[in-house]
Amino acid sequence: MTTTVSNGQCTVSLFSDANAGNWASFDDVSFSTSGSGSTIQIRGVDISTLKKSEDRGGVYRDSAGTQRDALAIVRSSGANYGRLKVWVNPADGYNNKARVLTMASRIKGQGMKLLVDFHYSDSWADPGKQNKPAAWASLSFTALRQAVYDHTYDVLNALKAQGTTADMVQVGNEINDGMLWPDGRSSNWANLASLLTAGSNAVKAVSSSTQVMLHLAEGGNNSQHRWWFDQATSRGVPFDVIGVSHYLYWHGSAASLQANINDLASRYGKPIVVAETAYGFTLAQEDGEPNIFNSSLQSAGGYPATAQGQADALRAIFNVVKAVPNGRGLGVFYWEPTWTAVTGNGWDPTNPSSGNGWENQALFDYADRALPGLAVLGTA
Repeated sequence: MTTTVSNGQCTVSLFSDANAGNWASFDDVSFSTSGSGSTIQIRGVDISTLKKSEDRGGVYRDSAGTQRDALAIVRSSGANYGRLKVWVNPADGYNNKARVLTMASRIKGQGMKLLVDFHYSDSWADPGKQNKPAAWASLSFTALRQAVYDHTYDVLNALKAQGTTADMVQVGNEINDGMLWPDGRSSNWANLASLLTAGSNAVKAVSSSTQVMLHLAEGGNNSQHRWWFDQATSRGVPFDVIGVSHYLYWHGSAASLQANINDLASRYGKPIVVAETAYGFTLAQEDGEPNIFNSSLQSAGGYPATAQGQADALRAIFNVVKAVPNGRGLGVFYWEPTWTAVTGNGWDPTNPSSGNGWENQALFDYADRALPGLAVLGTA
């Protein structure tokens, strides 16, 4: 839970219903400050699956139950930044250049800023898989590096041409072990640095004011992140922002995130964004696909799988970012708040009958109504 301290005082009580004489332990009690009390700069949402959801019949309702445009709902709830992933040639035709252009227009039309997330793949790229696009599979390394530059430039220049220039760009997604395997694995940092530099140079060639983010998962893993960014900086990879994913149930406590991002901000002198986080509001399922967030992850995450628990978990992440010294905590993106259970909008772009294991982490409930967690965006 979180609370606001007023008049310089706050009383915290810890309660146990154990039998007399039994031990009780309390973990992860932390105190943080939001500094001057100003709101955080980035209150973001990744809405990469929204277009496909809508095309397959998905609907969204505000907290009063009125059906409205999902993007308008999240905007009116306080979101000021939209994130869109880009795949090169996805099997289902979503998250490609054309669809990103369409969604970028809607994001900018709501008065929001835009973060473009390049996966450099035809499907999901994350720490466990960084597969080359099929069209790039047989390229030499020199040609692969050029393909990274050309693809990045092409998408971003098209966005600029339609009046929706990206405000921030990720060169790669959760690239702890590099990207475009095997050429760009982190076991070959010379290659990885060359690919990252090509992507970053393409971003700046389109718009010098667009910020470049380098994004890792495991937001509490300080030793790995220090090693990774030491490698990147020693090789002169140009970037403006450090991004981390931090899911409390996978990546550790809010305190571990705080320690890591405080250190990264100080060590590298860069602002920090939590580029992905989420939490479950229930353990029930709405479709046949087993949910990723289950009772075991609820225990690991430390918050109950309830609407209020979800809101409290998200607020805890915002509070961590607010507490980064010297104003270097830029903000937070909630990952896929609109990915509700809609037939045909499953996780596998090659399989139209695949289900969605994420619907219990959306910020809309099983009646398609906005949850309290969405309102956190407006009060962060």
